[in-house]
Amino acid sequence: MPDACSPIRHHLVLYRRDLEQGRARFFSVMIERDLFGTIRLVRNWGAVGSKGQEKVDIYPNKAAAARALEGWLKPSGRRATRTCEALLNADQAD
Repeated sequence: MPDACSPIRHHLVLYRRDLEQGRARFFSVMIERDLFGTIRLVRNWGAVGSKGQEKVDIYPNKAAAARALEGWLKPSGRRATRTCEALLNADQAD
């Protein structure tokens, strides 16, 4: 059960490993609320084991952030799209 005091509302981490080339990469996306109540979509990406890069986008509400999350996940395949639809449905129940 999620902690009601946690600022993180949704968090998804994807990994890609290419054993032939010896590379491992990650992509992380989360919807969170900061101390001032602002809804943020935070994306991190890079090589596994590194800090990677981070990009933060601010949205007026959770629904707008969920739509942006859906836009980022759709190109990555059907499984990610189903995951995003589950997040959107859970968000509408809040």
